[in-house]
Amino acid sequence: MACNNPKHDKHPHTHGPGCGHTAVRHGDHTDYLHDGHLHHPHEDHVDEHAIEISAANPDACAPLATGNALDHEAGHTHGPGCGHEVVPHGDHDCYLVNGRLHHPHNGHCDDHGPLEVV
Repeated sequence: MACNNPKHDKHPHTHGPGCGHTAVRHGDHTDYLHDGHLHHPHEDHVDEHAIEISAANPDACAPLATGNALDHEAGHTHGPGCGHEVVPHGDHDCYLVNGRLHHPHNGHCDDHGPLEVV
């Protein structure tokens, strides 16, 4: 994967195993969820990544059925402070819930596919 912009030239934290941030599989490498960003350590800086829109991680209205094992508790609304980590996905943000990307949309949650936590 090519070096993406924007990047953090002076990122004060070193991401890696045991750094305290959730590590996720992104293509052929590991990225770290950090304050609503997907960080990829690269040489002397940190690249900003996003999960690409794909067949596995679509950008579509795909409501989760209430009571679905992939769903969260009834009445839960994703947003700042909701308890789920933000994951950049294409041109929007999703929330990581039980290994799936949830996207709040028109009063429901869409399933935008899996994201492997490593």
